[in-house]
Amino acid sequence: MTERPALLLDLDGTLTDSVYQHAIAWRKALELGGIKLSVWRIHRRIGMSGGLLAESLARETGRELSEKQARQVKQAHARLFKAQMRDVRLLPGAKELMQHLTKLKVPWAIATSGARISAQPLLKLVEPPDGVPIISRDDVEHAKPDPDLWIAAAARLGVSIESAIAVGDSVWDLLAARRARALGVGLLSGGYGQEELERAGAYRVYEDPADLLLHIDELGIRAA
Repeated sequence: MTERPALLLDLDGTLTDSVYQHAIAWRKALELGGIKLSVWRIHRRIGMSGGLLAESLARETGRELSEKQARQVKQAHARLFKAQMRDVRLLPGAKELMQHLTKLKVPWAIATSGARISAQPLLKLVEPPDGVPIISRDDVEHAKPDPDLWIAAAARLGVSIESAIAVGDSVWDLLAARRARALGVGLLSGGYGQEELERAGAYRVYEDPADLLLHIDELGIRAA
């Protein structure tokens, strides 16, 4: 019998409209560390783990962050992002998508590159049902674009990663899905273009969770 597909969902830009708040928080946090960059450059790294993002952006300015400096920048980002939570909303269809998956008893989980401390306010907004696995940066050795988060989410659900569908809004999500050997699906709600997501490995690309839900039969998601 063919294993039912499980859905592994990213958080920022996939369920919550929070990518640009993250970019602004990172800009301010990096400036506190003496690194000045335009927001668009930072946006191109959103979806990576915080540490990797800070280090890669620092290198663009010819800087190398010490372990202490990187930790301070990440802590500043978490504080500055939390201050913007009042401006963060669920993306259209996010709640309905979660309810639909739960109703159909489709195994699903949330996997985010963010640390638990920065993801917690978003999870409070999302309100996933009890029992839905939440995998954060704290649970794995490496975050996206490494495959660890997707693999850990599938393992928590008790399904093979090859039967899972990884849904994300950044090229880093899709690269990680490809490396994990999961089927990748992209959303435009994080600001990346369709061609970029497809080049990174997206099998299908939808506008947002509402559009994904409208076409969910294309992913083989149906009642048991």
